[in-house]
Amino acid sequence: MKPSGKKIDPFENPPDDLLVANVPEDDPSHIIVLNKYPIIANHFILATKTNKQQTHKLEADDLGIAWRCIKEWNGQIEGGRSSRLFAFFNSGDHSGASQPHRHLQFLPVEDMQAGEAGNSWSLLADSVWTAPDAALEGESSAAPLKSNPKLPLMHFGTRLPTRPSPDELMSTYTMLYETAEREVHEYVEKHPDDLALHDTADGSNAISYNLALTNEVMVICPRRKEGLMLRKADGTDLDFVALNGTLLGGTLMVKNEECFELLKQDNIRLQEVLKAIGLPTTSSRGAHI
Repeated sequence: MKPSGKKIDPFENPPDDLLVANVPEDDPSHIIVLNKYPIIANHFILATKTNKQQTHKLEADDLGIAWRCIKEWNGQIEGGRSSRLFAFFNSGDHSGASQPHRHLQFLPVEDMQAGEAGNSWSLLADSVWTAPDAALEGESSAAPLKSNPKLPLMHFGTRLPTRPSPDELMSTYTMLYETAEREVHEYVEKHPDDLALHDTADGSNAISYNLALTNEVMVICPRRKEGLMLRKADGTDLDFVALNGTLLGGTLMVKNEECFELLKQDNIRLQEVLKAIGLPTTSSRGAHI
């Protein structure tokens, strides 16, 4: 018997040991599930109850519930350390997205910090707002967009109100998305052989992008490639490095130790990967993630 070819939807009927909650409890629109294949401890997912598309725009309830998850998580843990959540969303062929059913993913910042990076590591999304001289030219001071000038790829972020409503989050997301789409359109006009807009006939977005959300900031990064093939000094292929929204957290996932050590020790190689997957910018002064 030939396989049907239909891809299994992990969020359609998640098993009881992965299902955390239906949200809201009355007439739920979303589910919270544990990631069956977590990249770090406490990796979980917020998915739409019905199968909405990952390539369509997010909606106010997606963002509102995501921010509530972040707010409910934030607090103090043992040793007086602060506990925070980092949320990310991958959309489009070049974003590192793996599931077509709409979902946002969440990683505890303290678990991200507990890895190789140690105490010297900080959340990249925070630096987008706090980087000096980072304001984008021509942006309104009422809702300024900023970027971290150390990164060699275009990205835009803005600070959120203290307690944003779903509509305020949606307005911020729309502003960020429209800015990213405008930049992609301009890039495609100048480089038609390097990048093409996505088909929007089914309601999908014209671009690929990653979105990051914390209790304080929202950041978007338009994408033009999923990843880059790393090569050894002799020119032979080492491995393909594919990146998703965790890059806005300041982390990269690689498949083997050799790739990890190469990117860790060689900042030029790291910059090459970042330049390849996003829209290039000339303002970079080095990029240590």
